[in-house]
Amino acid sequence: MTGRVEPTRAGARRGARRRRGFQPRLAGIAAASVAALGAWGFLVWAAIDFGRTARGGDSQAWWFLAVASLGAVVCLFLSLMLVTLLLRKLGVLEERKPHKH
Repeated sequence: MTGRVEPTRAGARRGARRRRGFQPRLAGIAAASVAALGAWGFLVWAAIDFGRTARGGDSQAWWFLAVASLGAVVCLFLSLMLVTLLLRKLGVLEERKPHKH
């Protein structure tokens, strides 16, 4: 015996971990999500206002109420999808894997 210790892993296949710095694409996704959430808040506020006006007798306000409500739904959905995408890119959520049948 020579007292020599053999390595248990002869050459790791992984490279060194890359440092995660500022990523402009992720900042853009985050900004778009916040903007969509802000638009949702504004549209909800507008829909409430149009609803009050419509109940006061202005029949045209019902159409504005419908459009503002639909826009609010779209903005909230977009905001939630962008947050999900951001969390996947950051590694907080796992990527979706296809089902094998």
